[in-house]
Amino acid sequence: MARFTKLMVALLLLTTVFIFSAELVIYTSDSFAGGIAKVVVPKFERMYKCKVKVVSFGSMGDVLARMIAEKGSPKADVVIGLNPQQLQKAIKEGLLEKYRANNSKNLVYKGFVNDYGTVYDYGALAMIYNVEKIKNPPKSFKDLLKPEYKGKFVLIDPRTSSTGLTFLMWTIAALGEDGAMDFWKEVKSNVLTFTSGWSAAFKMLETGEADMIVSYATDGAYSMYKYGSIKYMPVIFEEGAYVLEEYAAIVKGAKNLALARAFIEFMLTPDFQKEVPLNQWMLPVINIELPDVFKYVPTIKKILKLDPKINDRLDEILKKWEKTVIG
Repeated sequence: MARFTKLMVALLLLTTVFIFSAELVIYTSDSFAGGIAKVVVPKFERMYKCKVKVVSFGSMGDVLARMIAEKGSPKADVVIGLNPQQLQKAIKEGLLEKYRANNSKNLVYKGFVNDYGTVYDYGALAMIYNVEKIKNPPKSFKDLLKPEYKGKFVLIDPRTSSTGLTFLMWTIAALGEDGAMDFWKEVKSNVLTFTSGWSAAFKMLETGEADMIVSYATDGAYSMYKYGSIKYMPVIFEEGAYVLEEYAAIVKGAKNLALARAFIEFMLTPDFQKEVPLNQWMLPVINIELPDVFKYVPTIKKILKLDPKINDRLDEILKKWEKTVIG
């Protein structure tokens, strides 16, 4: 019996080593790969004595397209950075493994709980402007149509970017679907350019190519942290704020399912969440003390909501946007 017990223990240990010595493959965007991943991935690798390969395809739209192309033979175990609309599209396409994280019990807002995706950060969108160049910032969507802002701001393509798609949803929540398309028809002539993702837009702001971009309400905190002053000031339009949540999920057919589940659970622990504010520049989803610079994040007075059923019409809305803006 003792010999049998020792054999079973040895087999269990070998199985555990086999599971957690494999390489976990994560698909994500440039902003996640180039930011918080550099801090949290080494932590996870030390905890589980494994290797993690972070693969970035630029924007989350590109990530989703790659996952659809690989549906028959998935290469990734985990996808990180899906917004609610992209999450629903991934579910509809049958790309995700159903998994509700045990650590979801720690979430500050129970409305974030999902059977497929695990929320790991959230934040309100805003227009960010360079205070040295813009002295009279826009206060509403209507203001963006003014001649004084022509060629001064960058928007992000909603077909390729999570941030861009969320901004499109913000315009719909604020103006209604028809009103939003009227806005896009007019605003396109004022836009300097459309970037494929947030990282490219922010780089244009930092290099001085653009004076304003679509970004997040936490960018005032970022500016104070990095520059010691508010160089980039966020504006939440008077129509109301629109909040983005970002989700991680397990890819259906993941080769390293146990390790994928472990990473999802890890994302809702203090070891991961305490790194969110100063690396992801979003808000943590569990109770974590915020850094002092977050006092520069503007108070949200009104949050706009959309009927979740709009996600079922995402392709239709994007085609309507494309016809309106691209032609």
